[in-house]
Amino acid sequence: MTAPNIEQPQPSIERQGMDVDIVCVGFGPATGGFLTTLSRNLTNADGTPRFESAVAPGMPPQVICYERADDIGFGVSGVVTRGRGLRASFPDLDPAQIPTAAAVTEERVLYLLDPVGASRRSATLRLGDAFIRAFKWMLPYEHEAVNLPYIPPFLSKHGGLIFSLGQFNQWVGQQVMATGAVQVWPGTPVAKALIEQDRVAGVRLLDQGVDKQGKAEAGFMPGMDIRAALTVVGDGPVGTVGQQLDQHFGMPPGHHTRDWAVGMKMVVNLREDCDLKPGTVFHTFGYPEPEIFGFMYVYPDRVASLGIFVPSWFDSPVRTSYRYLQHWMTHPYLWRYLEGGTLRSWGAKTLGESGKRGEPWLVGNGYARVGEGSGTTNLLTGSGVDEAWLSGVQLAEGVIELLQAKKPFTKENLEEAYAKRRRASWIESEGREAERARDGFHHGVVAGLVGMGLAGFTKGKVAIPGQTLAPHERLPSMEEYYRGKIPADEVRKIQDACAARGVSAHAALMECSGWPEIPYDGKLLVSQQDALLLGGKVQAPAGYADHVAFLYPNLCESCGTKVCIEVCSGQAITPGPKGVPAFDREKCVHCGACLWNCAKSLPDNPERTNIEFRAGTGGLHSAEN
Repeated sequence: MTAPNIEQPQPSIERQGMDVDIVCVGFGPATGGFLTTLSRNLTNADGTPRFESAVAPGMPPQVICYERADDIGFGVSGVVTRGRGLRASFPDLDPAQIPTAAAVTEERVLYLLDPVGASRRSATLRLGDAFIRAFKWMLPYEHEAVNLPYIPPFLSKHGGLIFSLGQFNQWVGQQVMATGAVQVWPGTPVAKALIEQDRVAGVRLLDQGVDKQGKAEAGFMPGMDIRAALTVVGDGPVGTVGQQLDQHFGMPPGHHTRDWAVGMKMVVNLREDCDLKPGTVFHTFGYPEPEIFGFMYVYPDRVASLGIFVPSWFDSPVRTSYRYLQHWMTHPYLWRYLEGGTLRSWGAKTLGESGKRGEPWLVGNGYARVGEGSGTTNLLTGSGVDEAWLSGVQLAEGVIELLQAKKPFTKENLEEAYAKRRRASWIESEGREAERARDGFHHGVVAGLVGMGLAGFTKGKVAIPGQTLAPHERLPSMEEYYRGKIPADEVRKIQDACAARGVSAHAALMECSGWPEIPYDGKLLVSQQDALLLGGKVQAPAGYADHVAFLYPNLCESCGTKVCIEVCSGQAITPGPKGVPAFDREKCVHCGACLWNCAKSLPDNPERTNIEFRAGTGGLHSAEN
C-alpha cells in the first residue's frame, strides 16, 4: 500500500515554553461557561488572589485560552435554546444585551411537501403526501406545507432564546477578558496535546513559517509548548486535540462518533414588508429530502438566521448542503417570506450527532473534556449550546473545589469534582433519555420520527432500535443511488466530464435527476463561490501547513463516490490528478464535513477515514454566524 500522506515531523529543535496553571483549547460556549464561572472566583472582593498560582507566586492562577479562528466570535451557528444553563449564569440576562438575540415568542413545526417532484420519498411518505393534498381543506395546510397543530414538549423551545452563536461568544469573551483574570488568544491554533506517560501536561501551538506540507522555510518559528497543570479541551467535534485524545486513550466501551451532520446556514435581511415577528421559530422536515431538517429564527430588525442539517444517515453520495439549502429556501412556504431578501453572511459547521454515545473519557490525569466534543448534544431536543455551556460551568465549579482543597488535577480528583457533578445533572439524565432517540432513522425517516416520538414521550424507555454504521459502511455508489433515474453509463459520463473541469458533479447529477436549476438573483440566491465572498470572507494566512490531508492516495484513486468533493461546504476540495482530490485552503470554512464523509476507512482502523483534519488557521470571517 502507498505510504500515507502524514505530516513530516520537524528535526529536533529547541522550542520556547511557558508555564501556566490552566490552558484551554477552543473558545466556544463550553469554554465560555468554564471561563465565566472560573474568572468570577479567582480573586476576592478586594482584588487579592483567592488562590495562589503555582507558576507565578503571589498572583492568582494563570489561565489562558487559545482559539483557532481569527476572532472568538467566528463560530458558525444560529441557536435556539431553552437557556436553562445560560440563565443560571446570567440571572438578569436581557436578550437586548446580545446583538441579534430575542426571546422565543412563536414556534411552528412544518412538514414540507415536495413542490418539484424530485425528492426521494418512500412509498409511505408518498401515500401521506397524496392524502394531505387530497384533504388539504381539512388540514392546517398552505403553500405546500402542513403546520403541525401540536409541538411535543421535548422539542418546544417556547420561552427560550434565539441568537447568533458568534455574537454570543463575542459578548461572553468581552466580559471574561474584562475581569483581567483570563487571557484569550484568537488566531492561535493548538497543534496537539503534550502527553507524557498518559498524563496531559499542556499543549503545543502550531508551527509557523512552513510550507503547505509542513516543512520549515525561511522565517520558521516553532510552536511554543504551553505547560499546565490542567488542560481544558473544548475544541468541538473535529478539534485536533480532541481527536488526538480519542486516539490515544480510546473511547469508553460501546461509545463511538459515527453519527454526524453538516449544519449549513445563512443570515438574511428580510424585505421590509415581511411580517414575521422577532422571536419566531420554524422547525421543518420533509424537504428537500425527507432526511433533511431545517430551521429559521427571526431576530430583531427583520434579520433571520436559517439553515438545514444534512445527517450521516441520509444515504446519498451527493450530500451537497449548499445546493440543498437553496432548494429548501425556495420552498413555497418559506420563499414567500424570503423572496426579496439579501444575504448578510453564510457558514457551515460539523455537528456531532452521537450524543451520549459519543461521550469520550471526560477526564484523565491533567485534562478534562467539555462541550460538544464531550458528548453534550441532546439528540431528542436538538439542543447543544446550553448543554455545552453547563458542562463548562460544572468543570469550573469542580476546579474551584479542587483549588480550595489544594488537590492536584488527577484523574481521580477530576472524576470526583467534575464528572460526578455532571453525572448528577440534567445533562446526564436528559442525555440518557435521548440516547436511542434517533436509532430509528437507520431504518428510514418514518421509523425515525416514530422512534423520536416514542423516546420523547417515554423519557427514553422505549425507542425503535437501529444499528449505527459509519458513512463509508452504508453509502451507495453513484450508480446505485441514481438507479432508475439516470443510467449508470450517464452517471459515469457526468462524473468524468465534471472531473475534467475540476468541479463537483452534484449540480449536474441533481438537475439530470429532476431537480430544477437555482434561479440566481444576485442578492440571496447566489453561487457557492459568490457566497464565499459575500457571506463569510474566507481567509487562510500563509506560513502554515495545510490542515486537510488525504492519507493514502491509492485509496482515493480507487474511490468511486468522492463524497468529500460533493459535500465540501466551500468547494475547497475538487477533483485532482489521478483521482486524488485537490485541496484549496483559501476556500475552506473549517466545517470538518470531509473528515466524516470520506467513503474510505483506514486499513488498520475502520473507525477512522482516509482524511485527516489537522490544526489550521483561517476560515470564515463573520461574527454574525
